[in-house]
Formats: sequence, structure tokens, C-alpha cells
Amino acid sequence: MSQITREEVAHLARLSRLALDDAELDGLAAQLDVILGAVAAIREVTDAADVRPTTHAVPLENVTRPDVVRPSLPRDAVLAGAPQAEDGRFRVPQILADEA
Repeated sequence: MSQITREEVAHLARLSRLALDDAELDGLAAQLDVILGAVAAIREVTDAADVRPTTHAVPLENVTRPDVVRPSLPRDAVLAGAPQAEDGRFRVPQILADEA
């Protein structure tokens, strides 16, 4: 059973000021019919009180490693490779103007 006719699609196209040819009208009528059928199927679900709301289709879990302090390069070795260093930090050009 078709839920939307080609004529209804043509009427909607005119209201939307869309110039659609016959092939486009037929294609859109079929696509809208599938969409409306899916909406009708969802409307048939009446008792969903015991269904938990979800934010994702599959369960998600955090896959990051724990934050653990571990040895790294000494500061002097890191700064030795920098184009410029000052007071134990990288020196970079200023990109934002001082606010008055």
C-alpha cells in the first residue's frame, strides 16, 4: 500500500518551488513512501516502557590507558633541539596581540 502518491509529491514540489521532472517525481515518491513506511512501523511500537534509552547502537568503553607518570627526556635535551629556548621553556613568536 502506497502512503504517498506521485501527485502529492508533485504538489509538495510546487509548494517548495522545486522543478522536478517525471523521473525525479517517481523516484522521490518511492523514497518518501519507504520513509513514511518506516515512520509508521515505529508508530506501531506502543509499549517501550521497559526499553532502556541508548545513545549508541553498540556499548562503548574507554580504551585509553591509565595515566601513569613515567620517565621522559630530560628538559635540557628537549630544549637543545628547539630553535629558541628561554627560562627552561620553548620560545615561540607571539601570535596574539596584548589586550589593553
